[in-house]
Amino acid sequence: MGKLSMDLYIKNLKKRYQQSTRQEKAILLDEFCETSGFHRKHAIRLLNMKNKPQRKCPETRGRKPIYNHKAIIKPLKEIWLATDQLCSKRLKVALPLWVDSYAEFCGGLDDESKSQLLSISATTIERLLTEDRAKTPRRICATKPGSLLKNQIPVKTNQWNESKVGFVEADTVAHCGTSLSGDFVWSVTLTDILTGWTENRATWNKGAEGVVNQITDIENKLPFDIKGFDCDNGSEFLNYHLIRHFQERSAPTQFTRSRPYHKNDNAHVEQKNWTHVRQLFGYYRIENQELVELMNDVYSNECSLLRNYFYPTMKLIEKQRIQSKTKKVHDKPKTPYQRLMDSDCISTEKKQELTEIYKTLNPFKLKKSLEKKLNRIFQKIDLHLNGRKVAI
Repeated sequence: MGKLSMDLYIKNLKKRYQQSTRQEKAILLDEFCETSGFHRKHAIRLLNMKNKPQRKCPETRGRKPIYNHKAIIKPLKEIWLATDQLCSKRLKVALPLWVDSYAEFCGGLDDESKSQLLSISATTIERLLTEDRAKTPRRICATKPGSLLKNQIPVKTNQWNESKVGFVEADTVAHCGTSLSGDFVWSVTLTDILTGWTENRATWNKGAEGVVNQITDIENKLPFDIKGFDCDNGSEFLNYHLIRHFQERSAPTQFTRSRPYHKNDNAHVEQKNWTHVRQLFGYYRIENQELVELMNDVYSNECSLLRNYFYPTMKLIEKQRIQSKTKKVHDKPKTPYQRLMDSDCISTEKKQELTEIYKTLNPFKLKKSLEKKLNRIFQKIDLHLNGRKVAI
């Protein structure tokens, strides 16, 4: 007998059993036990059971959700995308810097949703954004050794005093596509070790004069003086032009280089190659010299303001080797602007100047302006590539 037939049989027998006399119940019970194979005591309990309405099982188990996911998932994703997909720990710190601007620029954010966004944990952010995580493309290296002045530029064998502002690391990124032949644009990156303050500039090829000119422009834009300059062994840095630039001044800048074939010696700036350059311009080959000015406009304005004022970074403060594993401890995420304001290495007047700049900024307006400029640059890149194909 199938389950459905058995249920119908029990349902009909239960009515007769509950309305029968004692002798009739005994006869029905014998019949039921023989038919079903149930134990007599179980059959008695089954036939005496009253019909109760079945409880509806809850759709989800566990405690009720604290957050209204439908209300916060849209602004959370939009802020996450606007911050170039920050990790959850950095995004949690960035949310207070972006929420007010989001409500002003995009609208549709009530006080309750705003409060939930500000109180959400990094773990919950990670869970909500799991499906949208982006994959990181592979990079190529384009550093050629410069052996001309290695003996005059010492190798940095110990760390600088990272409690002071002004000790920077430098690196270059090649916008060469898949080939290093010919002429194309390079990006120069300078990163302060203490605060993470980063500036970028574009230059045509990587000749000594062009690189020095862009480094000079960066120095004029920095809110602090450069006390130490550390670079890799590329020929764009190891040249007489850059040595004269740092030594022929009233307070000479310490000029050092990393060990050959030890890329991690410049880890602070190497990690910026992806976040500050590749996320903007990708891996396209940029061989149109007219784009250098447009790229520098992006680097010195929107990119610099967004990255230094609104993008938190984490610094490694401790690393322990435990058998085969390495345990790393990072500090609380802060923006380079916040780290600079916490430092005693710049004057109060300079801090007030930076604060006034910060009050005038809206990250969503900066992001929108950045996207417009990038679209214009990529249109010119496409036109140049298509024109070259037609000429060939």
